[in-house]
Amino acid sequence: MKRTAAAIICVAGVTALSGPLPARAEPRTLSVAGADLVSVRVESDGLVLNTRDAGQVRAGHPGTDPSHVTLDAGDGFTGTAPDRLSFLGPPGTPVWVLAADGDFPAFDATGVPTGRLADDTLTVELVGVDGPGQFHAYAQSGLGAVDLLLGSAASEPTTTVLRAGHRRGGVLWAFDTPGSYQVALAVTGRERGGRELRDEATFRVEVPPISVSETAAPPEAKPSPAAPRRAAEAKNAPGVAAPAPPPRVVAPAPPPKGAPASGRKVIADGHVDMGPSLNGSSWTIRLRDDTTSPAAWRNLSDVVLHVVDKAKIKVPAGSEYAFLGRAGSDVWMLPQAQQAGIVWPGWNTQDPSVVNGTRGAVTWRLTSVTGPGQFKLFLTGSFGRPEVLFDSGRKLPQQLAIPPNTHAHGSWAFTRPGIYHLGVEMAGTAKDGKALVDRRTLNIAVGDVDPDGAFGAPGGDPGSGGEGGRLAQTGASWTIAAALLGSGLVVGGGVLVVGARRRRGVEG
Repeated sequence: MKRTAAAIICVAGVTALSGPLPARAEPRTLSVAGADLVSVRVESDGLVLNTRDAGQVRAGHPGTDPSHVTLDAGDGFTGTAPDRLSFLGPPGTPVWVLAADGDFPAFDATGVPTGRLADDTLTVELVGVDGPGQFHAYAQSGLGAVDLLLGSAASEPTTTVLRAGHRRGGVLWAFDTPGSYQVALAVTGRERGGRELRDEATFRVEVPPISVSETAAPPEAKPSPAAPRRAAEAKNAPGVAAPAPPPRVVAPAPPPKGAPASGRKVIADGHVDMGPSLNGSSWTIRLRDDTTSPAAWRNLSDVVLHVVDKAKIKVPAGSEYAFLGRAGSDVWMLPQAQQAGIVWPGWNTQDPSVVNGTRGAVTWRLTSVTGPGQFKLFLTGSFGRPEVLFDSGRKLPQQLAIPPNTHAHGSWAFTRPGIYHLGVEMAGTAKDGKALVDRRTLNIAVGDVDPDGAFGAPGGDPGSGGEGGRLAQTGASWTIAAALLGSGLVVGGGVLVVGARRRRGVEG
């Protein structure tokens, strides 16, 4: 499908006949948290290249013409290039990365049915970049490893391949100079009959001032209340001007689809989220199962997440990965970015009952872990550096504050195969001030084991399912801080301390 200049010619004719047109409205702002930056689908006359925010992804919406939106600069991080990402410049070079913690954007070709194109492949081409600096698109391909997909420098690739029917997660866009950019991309594919399909689109990005000289060095994780990652709530870093916030349309939290499901289920592939819901005074942790259509909320006691051997990787060398075990040893990891054939668990506080019926953050506590090895939950920053949220090798309980209307993903790692039971607790505060708390057990089978053996946690599921006393502040409270980029983060001109990414969108 070709976008043409016909509309421009038409508008010119109308202007000549009827005088100047009203000023064009500013493009709407699209959050990249959980978005499909590139979303390709097949229509009757060819390919269509759109972009989709997280709400559109969840709803199966076809998306928006990229020329009608500006990608949200509030979803960007400023940091310095590490040694392992040499394409970003010499180590220490300031760069700005369009990303979103815990919920990186993706390139999506699930709208292209398998069998339609030759070899079931599409080519994404960087047609051109209009802006003051260099552009790079890269994807995390494993712990500490990245694949450079596209780049505007002379020696960098200008094409990358997408598989029809698949999504490439963990895609980040990096810029080395502030200013206005227009990134022109094209997608092409050849039908089995030989006809070539193609579409082009231009993406707008406003890169804010890039400065890390006066941001504080990243602190180690210590007991400290986690804070929501919002530029408007953060204080400006000294010497760094906060850009004016662009206009935005906030998408409502997606309503739950379908009735609560019953019956046991083993889930080894697809997207799931753990989160609370509030029904009157009953506060309950459940698992949202997006592997069915429509999605369903399931009791944790009825679900086993199966971490299949496809998720087994080797612990890479480097002191930053020592928390996973000895370099070269096996670890079973459910990655932060979605991968086909592996279950993709996240957490959310997006149920409308939570958004509308509570105030403040939801506190997620890891209270116990039983199993043959250790459990780790961590985020991988834009430059590949891990930040540990939960670690069963340390004293429990540990806790994490999750802002309302949040959806996030991290990497779930297990050091040995076998059956695990994670004791989880989520607490919040109702609008009338009453404390809410529920305790459940998350069942997980790791490796080549019978997943049915994970049903029936020792001691049963201790859910309280209602109002509770306020949580004792014991154990660790993890702060996800500037360590994500190795030398401090700036978002929208403010120092960034993050609990999880609050969902924002453009079109539902």
